[in-house]
Amino acid sequence: MVRHDYLPRICEPAVVDDVFANGRKVFEAGAAPTDVPTMPVEFSVAAFRLGHSMIRRAYNWNVEFDAGAGTLGFLFDFSGTSGFLGEGVRLPSNWIADWRRMYSFDQAALKVPAAKSNRARRIDTLLVNPLGELPPGSFGAKQAPKDALVANLAFRNLARAKMVKLATGQGMVQHLASRGVAVTPLTKAQIRDGNGGASLAALSADQRAAFTERTPLWFYVLREAEFNGGRLDGVGARIVAETLHRAIEGSRWSIVRDTAFKPSFGPDDQTFDMRDLLFFAFEGKKALLAPLGD
Repeated sequence: MVRHDYLPRICEPAVVDDVFANGRKVFEAGAAPTDVPTMPVEFSVAAFRLGHSMIRRAYNWNVEFDAGAGTLGFLFDFSGTSGFLGEGVRLPSNWIADWRRMYSFDQAALKVPAAKSNRARRIDTLLVNPLGELPPGSFGAKQAPKDALVANLAFRNLARAKMVKLATGQGMVQHLASRGVAVTPLTKAQIRDGNGGASLAALSADQRAAFTERTPLWFYVLREAEFNGGRLDGVGARIVAETLHRAIEGSRWSIVRDTAFKPSFGPDDQTFDMRDLLFFAFEGKKALLAPLGD
């Protein structure tokens, strides 16, 4: 599912195919499959934060929170801002997800009107406004910080990268080249102007010049995606594809170790995606996929 459904959706498929067909060239290349995989900071602090740009400000979550009523604010509140659910407090019953709205099922009985479905935003350098003011509990605080910037998700990502002295986008291009992976680097004009993404107009001329020469890796990866139809490309695609390939390889049971594996819960022996997993887990029943009804 990760290899054939998820990765091709978020990464340039040609990069994914190359990694799985020809092996890794950058991350733990040549590692023994039985060794415990690690997680590179370039993945955890930059490339895999791609999901932040895919978040919507509101969702058609279920019949109780319809027509955009499933806001990010509710999502944080009802999940205890990643806090209280582990302390015995239950998820509110009216917040149970309607999985039919999250994935497009082929079965007629499980389809919902397009207006009620939820699609991730394209991967780019834009984040929705609510992520500019995170609730304190989401980053371990008990009250709002005196400096509002501390609660800004983009700021937190960039500050963390600086804290761990993460490579720049340009630095990663050079590193990949040293390992035999040629990627087309973004031009300074592309970094500066983007493709329907974040504007750098608020920066001074000197700041823009410095930014286009030493671009934070997280921003660079998202800018690459802007010029690739909303999928990771180049540096970002290579980091994500190789890291997840290593994780799959490190599992005792995986398609990387067992190349003869054929899925048995999908529509055929070649296909198994997230919809098939949900269909199997919820017995293909509308009442279980959408407990609150239409």
